[in-house]
Amino acid sequence: MTAGRPFKIPQSVLVVIHTPALEVLLIERADAPGFWQSVTGSKDTLDESFEDAAVREVREETGLDVRAGGHVLTDWGLENVYEIYPQWRHRYAPGVTHNTEHLFGLCVPVAAPVLLSAREHRNQVWLPWAQAADRCFSPSNAEAIVWLPRLGVPGCQSPRSC
Repeated sequence: MTAGRPFKIPQSVLVVIHTPALEVLLIERADAPGFWQSVTGSKDTLDESFEDAAVREVREETGLDVRAGGHVLTDWGLENVYEIYPQWRHRYAPGVTHNTEHLFGLCVPVAAPVLLSAREHRNQVWLPWAQAADRCFSPSNAEAIVWLPRLGVPGCQSPRSC
């Protein structure tokens, strides 16, 4: 890490943004072209809740307001523990090799363009859930998307009912 910049906390969120029809938003990393993913991000502080981190990361990475009408954020009650890719370990304290990722779903009424953070992402695409899972570079992200049809979409409604 650079002087004055704190290490990342090895606790993060993964937010699968989707429509009632199970179209999934994927965003392409700016620092790794060809690496497609859902919204992800580490907690800013140890006491930040996973839900607060999810709300913040969705806003920072897509411009979407999780609390907007017709949007439904669901805590899936699932966590992944995975090994941090070597190329990103320098962002964490020495000796930190694993991250705990808490999963959420965010249902939005329709697939629409989002406002990407150019510092983090360079492109976006909405895909049917199975195609989205196939495009993800991260196995834990792909697995989360595969869970989407099985989890149901509580409170997620078609655009006609929003």
